[in-house]
Amino acid sequence: MQISPPKGRNEIDRDRAPASAAPSERLGARIAMDDFGAGYSSLSSLQSFPFDKVKIDRSFTRGLEQSRKSDAIVTAVTDLCKGLEMCATAEGVETESQFEALRRRGCQEAQGYLFSRPCEAGEIPALIAHLGIYVALPEAAE
Repeated sequence: MQISPPKGRNEIDRDRAPASAAPSERLGARIAMDDFGAGYSSLSSLQSFPFDKVKIDRSFTRGLEQSRKSDAIVTAVTDLCKGLEMCATAEGVETESQFEALRRRGCQEAQGYLFSRPCEAGEIPALIAHLGIYVALPEAAE
């Protein structure tokens, strides 16, 4: 399970952030900063909130290999995530060349129409089978 703080929040409450994340962590949820580099996301948030993942905004993915600035930003964010021991996920991946460019820059995860359109929960097993991904779910506690 992954949780992203609501978009549109222009500041994270630094005093309450660690305590508010604790229940999510106990459930095994990962906490992601969505649309990093756009809107209200900021570097100070990475320091004050226990994020596990940073999701790079699709606007930078779209500009890969077309814009020196997009290339530099994606590389910087993936390097930053490595240094902070966080996962970097690129949003909006639509082409094989974007996916390959992200891989070369060290991006750990990607999501977008290259892999699937948004789907209902009941469609996920067929999607996983189609993509050839094996997922071992934990056994239920007795």
